[in-house]
Amino acid sequence: MAERKRPRGERETEAAEDRKPASDEARSAFTPPTGVPLPQSPEDEHPTSEFAVPEGIAEPEAQPEPPGSAFVLPSGAVLPDASTTQSTPLPGFTPPHGLPRVSLTKEAPWQDRMRTMLRMPLGERPVPERAEKAEEEGPPVPRVLDLTLRIGELLLAGGEGAEDVEAAMFGVAHAYGLGRCEPTVTFTQLSVSYQPSLVDDPVTASRTVRRRGTDYTRLDAVFRLVHGITSRGLTLEEAYRGLADIRRNRHPYPVWVLSLASGLLAGAASLLVGGGLVVFLAAAAGAMLGDRLAWLASERGLPEFYQFVVAAMPPAAMGVALSAGHSSVQASAVITGGLFALIPGRALVAGVQDGLTGYYITAAARLLEVGYLIVGIVCGVLVVLYGGVHVGGRTLNPEAVLERQERPVIQIVAAMLLALAFAVLLQQERHTVLFVTLNGGVAWVIYGALADTGGLDPMPATALAAGLVGLFAQLLSRYRHASALPYVTAAIGPLLPGSAMYFALLNFAQNKLDVGMASLTRAAALALAIAIGVNLGSEAARLFLGVPGAAAGRRAAKRTRGF
Repeated sequence: MAERKRPRGERETEAAEDRKPASDEARSAFTPPTGVPLPQSPEDEHPTSEFAVPEGIAEPEAQPEPPGSAFVLPSGAVLPDASTTQSTPLPGFTPPHGLPRVSLTKEAPWQDRMRTMLRMPLGERPVPERAEKAEEEGPPVPRVLDLTLRIGELLLAGGEGAEDVEAAMFGVAHAYGLGRCEPTVTFTQLSVSYQPSLVDDPVTASRTVRRRGTDYTRLDAVFRLVHGITSRGLTLEEAYRGLADIRRNRHPYPVWVLSLASGLLAGAASLLVGGGLVVFLAAAAGAMLGDRLAWLASERGLPEFYQFVVAAMPPAAMGVALSAGHSSVQASAVITGGLFALIPGRALVAGVQDGLTGYYITAAARLLEVGYLIVGIVCGVLVVLYGGVHVGGRTLNPEAVLERQERPVIQIVAAMLLALAFAVLLQQERHTVLFVTLNGGVAWVIYGALADTGGLDPMPATALAAGLVGLFAQLLSRYRHASALPYVTAAIGPLLPGSAMYFALLNFAQNKLDVGMASLTRAAALALAIAIGVNLGSEAARLFLGVPGAAAGRRAAKRTRGF
């Protein structure tokens, strides 16, 4: 029976139905072959992983992770011994347990503690120990920097060495929480820079020292203020009040006492080189007259160079007048005594100390200042000597000062009087004058025992005596937490090369340039011996006494060796 021919529309409908999936299994792109079971549903797989462990393989046991560590020590590995690692670190690498902690106890003088940290690299300095209050956001950086610069200005203007000024500035900033700061000191410029972090902009402030004066009482007060800030934790308000009190304080001695002290200094110096009572009075009168002329020139606004010129003329004129009177008075002793009162020993010691500690720019500026002041003294004395030798017709004997008798008792007393007068001229505190007077007497006893009795050359004898002065001064300053300058500068007064300078000037006036240059070179060598001896004594005190608890930081004092 023939199949009925279906209409065209019915055939298209059946073809469309054949193309449609018959069940949900048709939704998969892959259909398992006949006899292969369907894969399990995702709910039947491993509950925490997309990968199941094959049958027959045991799961590994989980190793317990040590608390507080993100890394697990491999099986069989042994930690190195800490004591062995610290005792023998590899060269050029940081030890695995870190750098040793630098311990700087507050019982040590702040100068030693801050000098040790100042010589360290910035990354190795201990963090400030000052605890900040919860309501405070941080230290007021502009006020701290301003206080730091004002304290540094007073120290630098008072003649303190550049290294001690930087140590004081760093100590003040560090005490108020500014650990990442760098102070810089030159002859007349102070600056300090603070960088909060590696990504923040630094804050820099500077200050210029316009006027310098000699007032060791103010210098001691500033040192006590820095000690209070670094050791007792003074607040900013208390520190500013203390600084204002220091600036308001008057000088401890009136003007007439300073004039008498300059006369006493010149008279005592004339006794040291063989003068008598008449020479003492003449040298004192000439020095006091020169001091008054220098004050007059200062009030008129003349530079310091011309002040030294006019101050050097009256003692020289007094000596020439005594020599012209054909008396038996040693005129050379009168002039030498006047020169002792004018030689800038303070600036000389500070300049050489800056050079020895690596502050060459400041040292060069200080020594240049000393040179200008000495030239001023030379000009003032040469004018008078030239008039006395070539106009007055009186020939002065350059060797007159050497023809003296050894008078140990008189010379020791004269040396102590000279140190006493020098201390008053430096405006020192009254309780330090006795120590300085004794230190000056000891310095002259050492020099006389080595040079006069022992026959040693004056240059090494001067250096050894000055070294003893520096040692005693450093011990006293560490005991009192004060500056060493008040105990040094006046005590080296008896050792200053006044005689050698006078010989040089007198030979210049008599047109003996070669002899004059030899004497001037000898005077410069003696001055350098004094300065080096003082610095060596101070460093010896620091080396043997050390800083309590800072043995690890001693290596920070090393300097480069020229390369």
